[in-house]
Formats: sequence, C-alpha cells, structure tokens
Amino acid sequence: MRCELDHLVVGCADLEQGAAWLRARLGVEPQPGGRHAAMGTHNRLLALGARTYLELIAIDPQAPAPARPRWFDLDAPAMRERLAAAPRLIAWVVRCDDIAAAVTRVPALGRVHALTRGDYAWRIAIPDDGARPFAGVLPAVIQWDSRAHPADRLEQRGCTLVALELAHPDEAALLAAFRELRITGPVELRSGPAALCARVRTPAGEAEIS
Repeated sequence: MRCELDHLVVGCADLEQGAAWLRARLGVEPQPGGRHAAMGTHNRLLALGARTYLELIAIDPQAPAPARPRWFDLDAPAMRERLAAAPRLIAWVVRCDDIAAAVTRVPALGRVHALTRGDYAWRIAIPDDGARPFAGVLPAVIQWDSRAHPADRLEQRGCTLVALELAHPDEAALLAAFRELRITGPVELRSGPAALCARVRTPAGEAEIS
C-alpha cells in the first residue's frame, strides 16, 4: 500500500465566495465541479498539475441535509463561522491503492464510504462525526474505483502545487501515521500550532493559500 497527494480541500461559505477568493490569490478561475448527494455539498475544481487539484467545497443550499454529519467539519458551528469570514484550506486528501489497509493501519481516518458523482466512483474514509482528524493535518484517504479522475478533465491553467506545509503540536503521532500510510508528494510537517499552507506556482508567480 502507498498513498500520494491527490487534492487540497478549501472550505467556503458558498462557491461564489470561494471562487472570488481563489481569483484574488491565484489569479485564475476554478472550473465547474458537481454535487455530492450523500454529503449535501457541491464543489468547483482547479488543476494543480498532473492528477492533482484543488477543490472548493461548500454546503449545497439546494440539497437536503444528509442523515449523517457532513465531511470536513462543515456542520460544526465553529467551522461555519470561520468560513463565513473567509474561505480556508481545511484539509487535504491522499489517494491510495488499498483503503481497507489504510484504515486498519490508521483507525483515526474513520470508516470507508462508497460514493459516486456522474461517472466518478470512489471510496473515502470519513470519521462518523464528520470531524477532521488532527484538525485536518492528517489527510483523508481516498481510493478511486473509476478510471476517470477529476484532474484528467480539468484545463491546466498554469497552476502547480509546489509544497504543502503542515504543522501540528503532536508531530510525533502524525509522523507515525504518515509512515503507516507511506505518503509521497511535496508534503512538509513540523511541530507547532495546527496549520495547513499550500505554496502554489501561478502564471503571476508563487502564491500561498491557507
């Protein structure tokens, strides 16, 4: 089993707010995504290189509330308050070739759920309470079951992920989890207050999102 960086997750109060925020930071327009019926969310996407992308995600006001808590803490009052003020980089996702092994090795990832959107099919580990383990510094794990991958259909707009810089006070526990997951990609972890920051190369130069 191995895991590699798949995508970044930017939470926002609504997708228009998120798109404006992204334009201001990276100078590019995200592309349409779709809806996640099981979670009551929808998204827009931006390619960050080959098979890597950024996802703007928000609660879908046209969707019924799911029977369970939404992923990425989106139902938490504190998160809603933060995102009402401004979009934020709230999580990241790694893809793997054996998600059952991943959740066995790192139980904090949650339980595996099978989801679809159009011709995309995937399994993703989500904690039952919808929380982000280690405040989002521990990645969510996904296994794509379809040949189709969102990044393959995105227009390359000159943006590339340079590095994902992570911090957490329990660096030792996270390093152990990263070793169990065998994570590869431009990921850096240090000790400190919980934080996620991505450095992105854009047509106008390097920019940060956090």
